[in-house]
Amino acid sequence: MRFALSPEQLDFGTSVRKLLDAGRTPAAVRGWATGDSRPGRGLIRQLASAGVLGLAIDEEHGGVGAEPIDLVVAFVELGRAAAPGPLVETAAAIPTLLQALPDKSLAGRWLPGFADGAELGTIALHNGLALDADNAEVVLIADGGRLHTAHRTGLVRSMDPARRLFTVAADESLADGVADAVATAFDTGALACAAQLLGAGRALLDSTTGYAKQRKQFGKPIGEFQAVKQKLADVLIGLDLAEPLLYRAALTMGEATRGRDVSAAVIACGDAAYRAARAALQVHGAIGYTAEYDLSLWLTKVTALRSAWGTTDLHRGRIAGSLRDEAERQLRGTA
Repeated sequence: MRFALSPEQLDFGTSVRKLLDAGRTPAAVRGWATGDSRPGRGLIRQLASAGVLGLAIDEEHGGVGAEPIDLVVAFVELGRAAAPGPLVETAAAIPTLLQALPDKSLAGRWLPGFADGAELGTIALHNGLALDADNAEVVLIADGGRLHTAHRTGLVRSMDPARRLFTVAADESLADGVADAVATAFDTGALACAAQLLGAGRALLDSTTGYAKQRKQFGKPIGEFQAVKQKLADVLIGLDLAEPLLYRAALTMGEATRGRDVSAAVIACGDAAYRAARAALQVHGAIGYTAEYDLSLWLTKVTALRSAWGTTDLHRGRIAGSLRDEAERQLRGTA
């Protein structure tokens, strides 16, 4: 299987990165955390203009109809910038869910607004919590194979101040028998989350490497010390090994191994990003603990994202179950 990105995909990723760099994303994240969503919504509208929010949305609903690998390219950059908002839900999970339903009216009702950035959506799936339900025009809940609109009922504190989680309660019934569509939406959301983790890990490595080149002890940059070099090399290796698993998951979204491949990507990217966060905190020292220092935006983001779309135990269980089922099928085939 070929994992290399095409020149067009590389150029797209570069353009998204430049947009986020120019959009003063750290300021938007801090505003989002304190309840001022205006800078963040402005940034999201710019992302929509670049086609990011419409990647998973079919052209008939105002989107691009791109492949999952293109979604991964975009979300790596969103993670690299620690961009705020329910982006996984708006650009990945909800479009996948609505377009998998037999009744296409729901997709036509909401997805054009998602694609152009006029509206945001959020959904409570596996853990009953909806991200940024106070900032989303569309709030959904999928429970027991049923899909409903919902309203928020309570705020749940997150490790990341820019991730406002809410308990929600069901309102209007929209569809029944949607378990398969929900499973596909969950995997798409988990894939996008894994991409965010990889991007955040890359950002932490870049930031820490730059700091290690500038910070001096005993008359020379700390990056020249072997212990620091080894720590950063371990981080780089972890990120580089996680990346092919992420691409594989994107390329097998339509295959029987989808769930297993997505879970493998979530675990690998989550572990690699967490290793990058630990190294960043250790290399930066006391300044890394301060909320005023931008490093904290990525440290808290990585901590929250690692379990945002399923815990490590959940994903390891899915991998084990898939491998067990495959082994049983092979045994039956040789019996």
